[in-house]
Amino acid sequence: MTRMGRAAALALLGGGVIAGAAEAEVTRFETVSVERPALQGRRFGERGTAEKITGRATIALDPADPHNAIIADIALAPRNAEGRVEAVADVVVLRPERPNGLLLVEIPNRGRKLMGPLFEGSSTEASGRLAQADDAGRGFLLSRGYTLAWIGWQGDIAPGAGMGIRLPVLQGVTGPSREEWVFDHTKSPVTATLTWPAADLDPAKAVLTVRAKPEDPRATPPGLSFRYRDAKTIEITRPEGFDGSALYELRYTARDPAVMGLGLAAIRDVATFLRHDAGPQNPLARDGSSGIDRAIGFGVSQSGRVLRDVLYLGLNEDERGRMVFDGMMPHIAGSRRSFTNARFAQPGRNPAPHLDRYYPADQFPFAYATTTDALTGRRDGLFLRCRLGNTCPRLMHVDSEYEMWGSRGALVTTDTRGAHVAQPPEVRAYMITGAPHFAAPDAVTTREPGCALPVSPVHAGASARALITALEAWITDGVEPPESRYPSRADGTLGPAAHLYPPIPGLPYTGLYNPAQWVEPGAGPGDPPVVRGTYPLLLPKVDPDGNTLAGIRLPLIEVPRATYTAWNPTRGIAAETLCNQKAGVLPFPDTKAAARAANDPRPSIEERYPTPGAYAAAVKAAADRMVAERTLLPADAEEMSAAAAEGQLVR
Repeated sequence: MTRMGRAAALALLGGGVIAGAAEAEVTRFETVSVERPALQGRRFGERGTAEKITGRATIALDPADPHNAIIADIALAPRNAEGRVEAVADVVVLRPERPNGLLLVEIPNRGRKLMGPLFEGSSTEASGRLAQADDAGRGFLLSRGYTLAWIGWQGDIAPGAGMGIRLPVLQGVTGPSREEWVFDHTKSPVTATLTWPAADLDPAKAVLTVRAKPEDPRATPPGLSFRYRDAKTIEITRPEGFDGSALYELRYTARDPAVMGLGLAAIRDVATFLRHDAGPQNPLARDGSSGIDRAIGFGVSQSGRVLRDVLYLGLNEDERGRMVFDGMMPHIAGSRRSFTNARFAQPGRNPAPHLDRYYPADQFPFAYATTTDALTGRRDGLFLRCRLGNTCPRLMHVDSEYEMWGSRGALVTTDTRGAHVAQPPEVRAYMITGAPHFAAPDAVTTREPGCALPVSPVHAGASARALITALEAWITDGVEPPESRYPSRADGTLGPAAHLYPPIPGLPYTGLYNPAQWVEPGAGPGDPPVVRGTYPLLLPKVDPDGNTLAGIRLPLIEVPRATYTAWNPTRGIAAETLCNQKAGVLPFPDTKAAARAANDPRPSIEERYPTPGAYAAAVKAAADRMVAERTLLPADAEEMSAAAAEGQLVR
C-alpha cells in the first residue's frame, strides 16, 4: 500500500492517528543566533521590540510521496538512512514581541531580502542587514504585528553571497546545458563563469557563438574562440565587429546537477513547519503553539516568479494535505515563472528584452485560470493543481507597468489568442501605472547613458502597503479587496502595439516590446533552442498625455507633471531594444508658449496648475480618492498631500 493509501486507510480510523504518526517535513532546525531585542531595541508601537532568529532548516522528503513526485530528479537523488532526500535551507525570522498571528514569508531574490525596499523604504543593504534601528525603515510590517520570515531556496547562491540552500548532487550525471552572456564592454579576452561544471574540457566538444540581437542567426566569425580555465570557467577571445551588447552563447555538456527543485519544496516545508509545528524545534513555538494561524507568501521579481512556480506545481499543499499559504502576493512577476524545477536548471535566468530570451522561464501556462494554448493545444493554468486539493490561496498579482512591456504582462488577463480571460474568484490583478520594474525608494529622475529617456523613479511602496493591508483583511476577515486594476480587453484598456501614443515631440515610441514566444529545446544535444511560434501580446492604452489609462494611478499619474512611460529604448548600441527593467520620463512644457513652440499637444504646467495651491489641491483630491478605494493608506495620502503643499513633486 502506498503512503497515501495508508493515510487514507488510517483516516477511516480517526484523524488523531494521522497527526500522531505523520513525520515532520523539517527534521532539524539549527538556531545559529538569536538577537533579543533586535534592531538596537527599536520599538514598534504596541507590538513592542522584535527578536531576530537566524538558523538552518533541514528538510527530508520521501521521494515516494505523491506530493513530492513533481520535483525533477528527486527519484535519483542520494538518500539518508531513512530513505529520504535531504536539503538544508537558510532561514531568518523577525518577530515582534506581540505578533498578530500572521506569518509573512518572503522568498529571497538571488539571496536578497527585498521586502524592506518595497514596504519600508529602506535600502537593499539595510534590508539584508536588519541590525541597526533604521534598517527596519518605516517599521510598517512589524508595527502591524507581522512575523517576517525568509527561506533560502536557490541552490546556486555562493556561500556568503546571500540566503540559499544546500542541495543533493547527482554525481556523474551529464547532459546538455547552455550559457548566455552580455559583457557590456569590448575587452578581450574576457572571463565567464559556467553555472554547471563541464564534463569535458575539450573546447571542440562545445559550441560558442555570438550575435548582435536575440533573433539573429548564431554566428562563429573569425576571431571568436574560447578555452577552459577550469571546469566552471572559460576565457573568451572576442571577434571584431560586435559592441558590448553582443550575446555570447556556449552550448556544452555539463555534469553533476543539483536537484534544484528541492528549493521549491523547502519553501513549502519550512513555511508549514514555522506555521504548524508546536514542538521545541520551531523557534516560533511558545506554550505548545506556533502562534501562527495565517500565512502569506511574497516574492519580488525572480522570487515572485518562483512563487508562481510553487503555486503551479501544487506545492501550496504540504505533505499532510494542508494549505501552506492562505494568501500569495507575487510582485512584478509578469506572466512568467522560473527555470528551477529541471535538470541543469538556472533559476537566476530572467527572460528580458535582450538577454535570456530563450530560457524556459516564461512558457505556457501564463494565466491563473485554465486556458488552452493556441499553439500546442495544451490546457493548463496556474490554479489547476491547487483546485484538486482545495489549496488555492487568495492571491494578489501585482505588477509594475514595465511588466507589460518587458515581461509579457498582458498574458495574465488574456489567453494565447489575445481574448479576455476572467480571473478566478480568489485572484486580483493590479498594475502600478508608470512604474519601472523596481525603483529604489529614494530614486530620482536620472539620465543613464544607454537609455533614450531619463529614467523614471516611480516607486510602488505606497501601493504595496495598501494592498498587503487589503490582503490581510481578505484572508483574516473575508473582506473583499479592491477590484482588479490591470489592463484588459474587457474594459478596452489593452490594444496592439501600433499607434498607442499620440504624436508627442521627444517621445521615441517605436512599438518595441519583449515578445511572447513558444520556445522548444534543441532537437539534439548541443542544439540551440528553437522558436516554434509567437503569441499575440497586447499593450496598455494611454490618455492624451501619454500616461497609461489602467492600473493603480498614483497621484503622480493622476495629477501629472510629465509623461511616465514604462518603456525606455536603448541608444547607441546595436541591440536596438528596451533598456532592461527601466521606464522613462518626458516632462511637460513649463509654459503654454513653450508647448506651442514645440508642437507639444500636452497642456503645459502653467495651464494645468496656475498656482502652487492648485497643484496641491489636485494631489490631495487624488490621494483622498485612492484612500476611499483602499489603494492608498491614509498615512501615505497625508505624506503626499503634505509634500505637494510644500511645493515638492509628489512621487
